Amino acid sequence: MLKKRIISCLDIRDGRTVKGINFINIRDAGDPVELAERYVREGADELVFLDISATNEKRATLVNLVQKVAKKIDIPFTVGGGINSLKVASDVILAGADKVSLNSAAVKQPNLIQELANNYGCQCIVLAMDVKWVNGKWKVFTHGGKVETEWEAMAWAKRTEALGAGEILLTSMDNDGTKGGFQIEVTKDIAAALKIPVIASGGAGSIAHFEEVFTQTKATGALAAGIFHYGEVRISDLKQALKNKQIAVR
Repeated sequence: MLKKRIISCLDIRDGRTVKGINFINIRDAGDPVELAERYVREGADELVFLDISATNEKRATLVNLVQKVAKKIDIPFTVGGGINSLKVASDVILAGADKVSLNSAAVKQPNLIQELANNYGCQCIVLAMDVKWVNGKWKVFTHGGKVETEWEAMAWAKRTEALGAGEILLTSMDNDGTKGGFQIEVTKDIAAALKIPVIASGGAGSIAHFEEVFTQTKATGALAAGIFHYGEVRISDLKQALKNKQIAVR
């Protein structure tokens, strides 16, 4: 069995780490380089860097900032936001990213998943899915949660797996930033249906929420931002608590 991963996330806007609730009400959370260094010290297994305004501003990811963060860490590093071509993905990987995360661009041009997987390997391609419960269905949203797509979450997850995505980062927009816990239902269904790893995201508010998602779903990773940024939960304490519950973590 794969050991569970604790993943910290840096949502970046204007060069700063920010955090919102339900993808709105954004507030500052600190310097991304300093936070990245802290998470390595605390024992994070991976770091995700999401340039949340890149797509809406129609620009590429902040490569210089990616480079600064990459120089300070020695854990797997995923970068997303504005990655809409092989060239942009290459720039980000050259800057120090181990994996690239696609969302809006993948919906617009699904073959980009295949192109990137062919060039860098499936293990380098993370498909980020922002999902919301709409009229009795889990719908996929793009552009930082602003645009509803025609895709239902399960169908899109299976499609991207077939195209070469190596991992799914599944974020519940309804739960994001609420600290009420991960969205167990959709995480459970999608993680059970796929062969590739699924990371649960959106809603972490306590150590118990990580225990819940790891025991009730097949998610192999759980991602959080705010509770780590503001010191509400320390990663080292979280990992020890999970070990005490006989949950295998890295």
